[in-house]
Formats: sequence, structure tokens, C-alpha cells
Amino acid sequence: MALPSLNFPKIDFRFQKNDKNILQLFDIIRKKFVNITPEEWVRQHVIHFLIEQKQVPASMISVEKQLTLNHTKRRTDLVVFNNSLKPLMIIECKAPEVEINQLTINQALRYNLQLNVPAIFLSNGFQHICIQLEQTGPKILKDVPDYNALLKFLGDS
Repeated sequence: MALPSLNFPKIDFRFQKNDKNILQLFDIIRKKFVNITPEEWVRQHVIHFLIEQKQVPASMISVEKQLTLNHTKRRTDLVVFNNSLKPLMIIECKAPEVEINQLTINQALRYNLQLNVPAIFLSNGFQHICIQLEQTGPKILKDVPDYNALLKFLGDS
């Protein structure tokens, strides 16, 4: 599988091949090597982007947080928390060939019915959309807020 160059700063990943000769990369949150799928490739870029560019502490990022919606188990790709473990942002990662559109946004908004975050971030590695969820309605942001700005969205400073 050729790994596309995504619209993120360059990252120096740790790679290995497992015993079945499948390419893997090291996930710094789960602290283990994971198989590279197109969606995982995007997720790993987002994780590094959040930590290195947006000052999100690695300990405040959850990978594949399980939720129950309408008696069905679902998983968010990433959730960022504050120090009190209150969710700040849901992140949905899609494979590069999957368009970020209203269906993708609706998926994150459904997850938000349970998590009640002030922001969502969606990425397919090329297209990124970050939305602040205000009481007056959603507001598309020009950039992904850094961790301190996310805390302010909740009223934590």
C-alpha cells in the first residue's frame, strides 16, 4: 500500500512489519504498533498534529472511545479531554478517499449527543473541518484551536 502524503506537517513515524509482513506504525497513545489502514494513517497524523502543533497533552487523548447510541455500540476515532476528563473535542478521521461532507458531520454530531463537546474536528488527511458548537449554533473555525483555546470553550482556563 502506498501511503499518501497528507495535508499535515511531516511526521517521523516508527514503522515495522509484523510476522505476516503487514506494515505497522507505532501509536504513541496506545503505545503499540498498529496495522496501517487508510483511516489509521489519517488518525496517526491527527494525533501527532494535536500533540505537536496544538499542544494537546497525549494523556488527554482517547483513541476509539466506545459509546452506546440507540442501544448500538459505536466508537469515536479520537476524543480530547480536559484534566477533569470532560470531553472537549470529538475527532472523526476518514480514509483519504472519503469526502468530508454533511454525512460525516452528522456522524460526529450523533456521537456528541452523548459526549456534549464544544468542538468537533473531521479530517480525511486532505480536507479538515473544525466546528465550534455554540449555543447560538455551529460555527466553522478557520483553524483547529490549540488545547488552551479548547479549554476556554468549556469555560476552563
